[in-house]
Amino acid sequence: MKKVSLLLLMWVACASFGIAQKKQSLFNKKDLSGWKIYGTEKWYVEKGLLICESGPDKEYGYLATDKTFKDFELTLQFLQEADGNSGVFFHSSIEGTKISGWQAEVAPPGHSTGGIYESYGRGWLIKPAEEKDKALKMGEWNTMKIKVVGNKVTTWLNGVEMITLDDEKIGSRSGSIALQIHSGGGIRVKWRKINIVEL
Repeated sequence: MKKVSLLLLMWVACASFGIAQKKQSLFNKKDLSGWKIYGTEKWYVEKGLLICESGPDKEYGYLATDKTFKDFELTLQFLQEADGNSGVFFHSSIEGTKISGWQAEVAPPGHSTGGIYESYGRGWLIKPAEEKDKALKMGEWNTMKIKVVGNKVTTWLNGVEMITLDDEKIGSRSGSIALQIHSGGGIRVKWRKINIVEL
C-alpha cells in the first residue's frame, strides 16, 4: 500500500510539474522585452507593473507580443484608473495602429467587459449578460482569463464566466496577444501577472 501511495504521489508531482512547465510569463516586471509598441501612446514599466496611458495624440495604441499563439489559456490582472477603456486582443496582427483580430473587452462599468469584439470586421460578436457586469471591480485589481481552443472562446472575470462563443473565423488563424489603449485620451490602466499556457 505504501508503495502504491508513493507512486501515486510521484505521478501527481510529475503531472503538476508538467503543467507548471507549460505556463509562460509574458511580462518580466522589468521592461517590455517580448513586446512591441504600436502607435504613439505610452507603455512603460513602473514598480513591477505594466502601465498604459494616453499620450498627447489621444489615439489608439497597442502593445503586442512578438510571439504568436493559437490555442491557449491566458490569465492577467488589470486595474483601471480614470477611464479604463482598453482590451486584450488575440489572434491579432497590426499595421500601424490598425489591428485585425478579436478583443476581450476591458472597459468601465456598463460597457461589456469580457465581451468579444472584432475590430475592422463584424463588430460586437457577443456581450455578457447585463447582470454579470457586477463582477467588475472598478478601481481595484481584476483577474481576467481567456481560453481559446479551436473555434471556441470563453472569458472569465474574477471567476465569473462572462461569455462562451463558437466562431469558425476565430479558429481559422493564430496571432499575437495585444493590449489596447482606446482613443480619446484620459486612459490609464495597470497590468500584472500576464501568464499563458499553450494548449
